[in-house]
Amino acid sequence: MRKEKKIELLKILNQYQTIKKEKIEKKPSFLSIETARYHLNGNITLIREKIKKNHKDGSAIIVIPVTKEQEIITVIEPRVCIKNGVGVGFPAGYIEENETPEEASIRELQEEIGYQPEQLIPLISFYQDEGISSAYNHAFLARNCQKVSEQQLDPDEYIQYMKFKTEEIEELIQMGYINGSNSLLAFQYAKEKMRRMRK
Repeated sequence: MRKEKKIELLKILNQYQTIKKEKIEKKPSFLSIETARYHLNGNITLIREKIKKNHKDGSAIIVIPVTKEQEIITVIEPRVCIKNGVGVGFPAGYIEENETPEEASIRELQEEIGYQPEQLIPLISFYQDEGISSAYNHAFLARNCQKVSEQQLDPDEYIQYMKFKTEEIEELIQMGYINGSNSLLAFQYAKEKMRRMRK
């Protein structure tokens, strides 16, 4: 990896490290659990719990943005539930009501990094955690992305982004910096799609 890229990445990772955690008593406002009894063929009855996110299923998109210079844009943000407290991945977000996955992808790219793609290519759709959720995620490759605006982050959203070459993304994966299943899956499909398009 380029030395200046590694220095920049480590600086951002350090900025988002958790230094203190305080538990608070608060009724959940975003997550809820729905419990239901399911009657199946074969005289089988199951009771299962399902996670709902903001009263919805939590379906989302994840986008691998590639610039005209063939650099891939990653996002770095606090992910306080994971071991190292900081996530390195790709732009992603929930699909809003009456929004297609494609529309959500374009919106999230503009909000999180201020870029817009010339072309959006579907890669794969998948259930994130079919044992406890009906969230259905969609991964896209965004080609020839160009900067069109500043980030438009929510007040409690902290995201910085960096551009890397494909081989540097693979290095970030090997080093354990990119380790979210959505990011890993989307990148593998995007890499294969880009390889086929170069032929």
